[in-house]
Amino acid sequence: MEKIKEINGFKHLPFSITEYSPKELKEKVNDFFQLMNARRTVRDISSRPVNREVISQLMMTASTAPSGAHKQPWVFCAIADPKVKKSIRKAAEAEEKESYEGRMSQRWLEDLKPIATTWEKPFLENAPWLIVVFKKIYELNDDDKQNNYYVNESVGIACGMLITAIHNAGLVTLTHTPSPMNFLTKILDRPKNERPFLLLPIGYASKDAYVPDLKRKELADISIFY
Repeated sequence: MEKIKEINGFKHLPFSITEYSPKELKEKVNDFFQLMNARRTVRDISSRPVNREVISQLMMTASTAPSGAHKQPWVFCAIADPKVKKSIRKAAEAEEKESYEGRMSQRWLEDLKPIATTWEKPFLENAPWLIVVFKKIYELNDDDKQNNYYVNESVGIACGMLITAIHNAGLVTLTHTPSPMNFLTKILDRPKNERPFLLLPIGYASKDAYVPDLKRKELADISIFY
């Protein structure tokens, strides 16, 4: 029988997790690394449909992320409506055009050349789904403002888990952060306690998709063992 503990007057349940032998553990972490090492940012996204239930499950996976005081300060807006996607693309491209032609430094533009990005963002209409992630700065309960904690950290972790879940499903995405992003609040009619955090187009890779030939840093370049 499951033993339940009360701590500070709240119910706590026994924790369980599947453990693996040292050999199985090495195999599992290596297999998962190989899976994730194949992940790429893809801009050539097919318009091929993706089932709404798949998108729902991806968002539920993201929502398993840890958050400050378990406040879960995120809202995932899933958009399939072509008119809304078109409005988002138009507004995003206006901001991006201004950035590429005036806001970005020459060094920044040079750093972007290997990735071959431009201010044009056709994937915002081509992708069958867009997920716009909003961070909830505070909660509104009967006009009582209650701050959330570690909001950026919590929402950032949830976004990382969402991207991982998307790749695990055999789908592709890219992290799009037009700056500023206030137009997303207006187009999606979000309340004053939310701020746009990240825009993710989601779908299948186009059959003729290409990605830059980039190399990731080696373990020695990203880690220090003590």
